Amino acid sequence: MSRRLLGVALAATLAVGLTGCGSGNSTSSDGTLEIWIRQPPDSESAETAKKLADAFTKASGVPTKVVALFDDFETKLNQQAAQRHLPDIVINDTAQLGNMVSQGWIQPVDKAGLAGGDQLSETAWKAAMGADGKYYAAPFSAQSFALIVRKDWREKVGLKPPETWDDLTKLAVAFTEQDPDGNGKKDTSGFVAPAGTKRGYASWYASSLIYANGGDFVTATGNGKYAATVNDPKTVEAVQYLQDQFCKTKTVNPGAVNNDSTVTHEVFEKGQGGIYLVGPYVLARFVNSIGSDKIEVLPVPKGPSGGPGTLGEGENVYMMAGSENPDGQKKFAEFAISAEGQRIGMNKDANGAIVRLPVNTTVDMSAERQDPRWKVFQESYEHAVYAPPVPNWAPIRQTSADAMNAVWADCSADVKTAMDELNTKLTQELQSQNAS
Repeated sequence: MSRRLLGVALAATLAVGLTGCGSGNSTSSDGTLEIWIRQPPDSESAETAKKLADAFTKASGVPTKVVALFDDFETKLNQQAAQRHLPDIVINDTAQLGNMVSQGWIQPVDKAGLAGGDQLSETAWKAAMGADGKYYAAPFSAQSFALIVRKDWREKVGLKPPETWDDLTKLAVAFTEQDPDGNGKKDTSGFVAPAGTKRGYASWYASSLIYANGGDFVTATGNGKYAATVNDPKTVEAVQYLQDQFCKTKTVNPGAVNNDSTVTHEVFEKGQGGIYLVGPYVLARFVNSIGSDKIEVLPVPKGPSGGPGTLGEGENVYMMAGSENPDGQKKFAEFAISAEGQRIGMNKDANGAIVRLPVNTTVDMSAERQDPRWKVFQESYEHAVYAPPVPNWAPIRQTSADAMNAVWADCSADVKTAMDELNTKLTQELQSQNAS
């Protein structure tokens, strides 16, 4: 049996098992909805999720239990699925939709039947669509990416905000060479980067520069099919730009090729680098830990061959298969996308936002947040590019991360050759998913 057919068969078996078993999910005997969210336990974000659930319970009378998990989130979901004990609700990355559909974990959503669904951004709805054109989640949060920069360092080295990639390189070199923190030591870098392979971070990080240059990983060819295009000159140029930062100008923080975002946040906070291409979820954290007057948010410069663009991401509310309380699932999704639910999730300017950019178009972000730096992310979202609705984006991101990490770790590696090899692998992956 082919890999794809085997995957479909397993997914179907799991789905039948979940929906056909009375104990197929974590709903308790009193009707409590179990809600999983990919956030660190005891974090401000977990507290915000609890506030959202509590407000939902107050409004609906449906009791809830929030479970915040971060490390190995998908692995733990796999374990729950194997035990036929999935949570009722999962709030997770938009890029995980294809994987969850292929596993048979989530059910289609009636977009027209979801109260408040007509108030949501169409761009956000696209991130809830599967490869078959059906919707499998309720959009909950959106985000684009931008540069969080040490403003005090930039002013000390006497450079203007970068408008081109050459400007960005000059700023990174100045941060690396000119002792911007004034401690008399050459111990700072231009860029901090989560360039490791865990969860595909290397390709996740590179995505915004690839899109800012008009490149892509795969391109739609029509009728739900895609072709691998990661060896396109615009994509190669972006990956080469980053290799040059690692290998020629040496402007990236040491150890970046082994780091995920959790470590990179700390590297930036410790003043080991001054330019972080990242989403808005760390803005409030850095305001508190570094100082509001020391950081600024700048748009990703348009690339030399295309753009503008950044990675578009967010979180969806997934209603899991096998729940004994489908009415409660639907009510929670409707509350989460409502103006009230969105405002609670935004958490104003404080740390712990689980709604970065609201997907409900009736919510005025400027009325909720006073920090004008959020507007840079909001404006960049107009050019944001989401992962396409292939059946499963996760292996494409991971395979790309492995290849990109390798050319950044090995300065003798030829980027074009590596991207040609990656293109072959992505073509094979698309074929295995019947998506080419």
